[in-house]
Amino acid sequence: MNDQPSGNKPLLLLVEDEQDTASLVKLIMEGKGYEVLHAADGSEALDKIALMPPPSLVLLDIQLPDVGGVTILETIRATPDWQNVPVIMLTAVSDEQRIRKVLSLNVQGYVLKPFKRETLVSTVERCRTPPAQR
Repeated sequence: MNDQPSGNKPLLLLVEDEQDTASLVKLIMEGKGYEVLHAADGSEALDKIALMPPPSLVLLDIQLPDVGGVTILETIRATPDWQNVPVIMLTAVSDEQRIRKVLSLNVQGYVLKPFKRETLVSTVERCRTPPAQR
């Protein structure tokens, strides 16, 4: 997969191990004018963070099979060019204590799976940083 943005569309990095969910999110967000790069696990996400320019936004699952979402989030916040990239957690974890912990790690949004299309789109639009502000 090409890790470089191809045009003027806002770039969204999706870190999601469930292929059906990833395909649905990609379809929805590409329909809204985003270019979506997908990382199927935490290791692939860490590689993308190290190699690609910062995106407009990251959609990040908490529960991944190898490197967890919290570790990825900590890496994003510790990477100078990525520190201000908005991150939305996209997850089935609905435990209130865990949600509070994740929100305390400087995320801009939290979308519970299964999600409604409108909820996902409105959360992304509210949280995305325009390129000039990164």
